[in-house]
Amino acid sequence: MHNSVMTHKLHYLALLAAVVLLAAVVLLAACNNKQSTNSSTSGTAVIICDESFQNVLDQEIEVFEYTYPDASILCRYQPEADALDSLLKRKVDLIITSRDLTDAQREKLQLQNRAHRSRKIAVDAVAIIVNKDNDIDQLSMGDLREIFSGKFKKWSEITPTKALRDKDIEIVFESNGCGIINYMQSKMLEPGQKFGDNVFAQKSTEDVFKAVEAHKNAIGFIGVSWITADMGGKAMSVDERVEQLNANNDPSAIEFTDRIKVMPVRADDQLQPRKPYQYYINNGEYPLVRVVWAIDASASGTLDHGFFSFLTGVIGQKIILQTGVLPAAEPVRMVETY
Repeated sequence: MHNSVMTHKLHYLALLAAVVLLAAVVLLAACNNKQSTNSSTSGTAVIICDESFQNVLDQEIEVFEYTYPDASILCRYQPEADALDSLLKRKVDLIITSRDLTDAQREKLQLQNRAHRSRKIAVDAVAIIVNKDNDIDQLSMGDLREIFSGKFKKWSEITPTKALRDKDIEIVFESNGCGIINYMQSKMLEPGQKFGDNVFAQKSTEDVFKAVEAHKNAIGFIGVSWITADMGGKAMSVDERVEQLNANNDPSAIEFTDRIKVMPVRADDQLQPRKPYQYYINNGEYPLVRVVWAIDASASGTLDHGFFSFLTGVIGQKIILQTGVLPAAEPVRMVETY
């Protein structure tokens, strides 16, 4: 009897060991299979986007991940200089920035044997926002140059104003090094000239809104997608947004948020000031526009490349259109390495 019990125990232990071994093999196969599913629509990709374009990219990622549930896009929002640096140092393969690659940067990628492509995905407008109590009706490009150069330090130096009187002009941006700061510096100042001491960097776009709402004398500069009334369709569920994006209907007219006042700007060669509506961005009457680029150095068939294709495709461009930014895809410039 004792031997029979021992025999049964040994059989049981052998069977248990076989089951454990089989489970381990199945688990290992599943892990290997999971690793092999990294493709243009599955896996994980880390990308970097200029901070001022975050509102648009958040929506692109949401729709992409909803469409491809096995895909995970991890986006870091950083100043554009950091994005370009990370691309060139092989930290990431896909970035979104307001500057295309220079010839020197393209040459560096070629020396790294990295195929790369860049495409203009949007024309973004820099919106000027002021407090709702600001009673100045418009600004010219000349006014803005005088503000940034420090010649105009008070609102009353631009035009007579009851609400602001002798209030100092307080300029607020999102953060140091963001694309909009670089753009405005190149647009408004002479080479090497620096901002005055009335320029203040905030931690986020929301902080720019709050600063303008709290201070009558503040003037803020943000990407146009942040001033749409519903913040680019965020009031809709992702199911509703995807259904609308896949429909053939035109997007509804863009309206601006009523949290602040959007300041019309008059170009140097125009008689009428314009707000940053897509129509005036497109025809050039709104003067503060900048190009947004997607720059990809990933291999074909990877998730980075799949998301790049999505951004430049029909649905990706439609998302941009619905945020108030002008979609602006152009033929890809592709560099093959051998």
